[in-house]
Amino acid sequence: MKNRIVKYIIPFAFILPMLNSCGVVNKNYLTPDVGFSNTYRNTEVLDTTSIAMLHWEEIITDSTLQGLIKEGLQNNLNLKVALENINQAEASLMQAKLSFLPSLYGNIQEGQSKTSQAALNFGNIDGINLTTNSYLGQLSSSWEADIWGKLRSNKRSVLASFLKTEAAARAIQTQLISDIAVSYYNLLALDAQLEITQKTLQNRIRDQETMKFLKESAIVDGAAVVQSEASRYEIEASIPDIELRIQQEENALSILLGRMPVAIERSSLAEQTAYSDLSIGLPASFLRNRPDVQEAELAFRAAFEDVNVAKTYFYPSFTITANGGLSSLSLTDFFNNSIFYNLIGGLTQPIFANGENKARLKINESLQHQAFYDYKATWLNAGGEVSNALFLYQKAKEKQESRAYQIVALEKSVEFTEALLEYSSTTNYIDVLTSKNNLLSAQLNSISDKQQKLQAVVQLYRALGGGWMN
Repeated sequence: MKNRIVKYIIPFAFILPMLNSCGVVNKNYLTPDVGFSNTYRNTEVLDTTSIAMLHWEEIITDSTLQGLIKEGLQNNLNLKVALENINQAEASLMQAKLSFLPSLYGNIQEGQSKTSQAALNFGNIDGINLTTNSYLGQLSSSWEADIWGKLRSNKRSVLASFLKTEAAARAIQTQLISDIAVSYYNLLALDAQLEITQKTLQNRIRDQETMKFLKESAIVDGAAVVQSEASRYEIEASIPDIELRIQQEENALSILLGRMPVAIERSSLAEQTAYSDLSIGLPASFLRNRPDVQEAELAFRAAFEDVNVAKTYFYPSFTITANGGLSSLSLTDFFNNSIFYNLIGGLTQPIFANGENKARLKINESLQHQAFYDYKATWLNAGGEVSNALFLYQKAKEKQESRAYQIVALEKSVEFTEALLEYSSTTNYIDVLTSKNNLLSAQLNSISDKQQKLQAVVQLYRALGGGWMN
């Protein structure tokens, strides 16, 4: 018997390496070329470094905001979901690795059967034992040789899916840092708008009293008094809207932090200074480190390996199965001369599954094409986000410089028109009100300019995949 086993195993030992050499059924993965330009729109890049290489705490220096970001990274529910996806993918990867090992099952059973005397062709002979007991203990094993690389491709696919979940978690993390910072700066801007509006309201109340006095002095008419009242109430009515927006922003930020909506501790917009050394690096060098770009490529790689797996179904699989153990009709003789075993090796080729295999391959190839288009779209989106954020920063900076001159000029305009209203008949209250409204608008726009500049830095940092080296 042993000679027979050796007789069949030896040929397989020579055939397997030959079959494994046929693993060219599967292609080797290469990073796809998306043809992405190595320049940004309207921007000449000479830097070999990038702010993406810095830790986020070097970009965002407000200690209160830093504390909120750390809280968000600890408690944000979307990030927790992403971490659970990593745990699931890790378990799937373990399953894929174990598929290379042979399966092993143990089985112990006891059986009893009884045959009727009428079913035996022994006539009416008495004393025949019609009951049979059987005892069995065995181990069974099966192993599929990975001839065509199906198991290897499946493992690489699952590994890519696992790494994709890690990249997705990092993408959520970088987005979360940006979202918290942007929301925080929104709050600071709203606070500043509320402060200016409240000061303006006090000025309008004083204007109202002044117009009443000037009317009594016959310097202005009743229309000026009514216009001053209307202006006062217009400003007064705008304050609840700002307060509502502040509460809505606080609630949104609280959700990002994974807490029930509450008031948010914060500093002021005047205390903020935007990070100014905005080196961005070459696109091909640094955008590849964006977590979402990596996630998209890993999704493509998983789809690529799934195509390899689908191709292997067109080829036969080689499986070795074996079982052995002890079998006896008597428990007392269970360990005496009761050994048995079977060893079978064979090639299995589905005969009527060619249509199913073709459909499987076509589906996986289509999914691979979709994954490539998603990967290319992610690259294009990344370049667009960098360009937008950099352009937003540059324009906000330009607006800040011009706005400062505008506010100075409008402050003088208010002084002049107020003086003319009191000492000259050529000016009416509409001129004063127009100058004051223009000043208020410029002051509010100045807040927006600084807000845009601060947010542009954070958005640029995120667009470059900020923090990937930490």
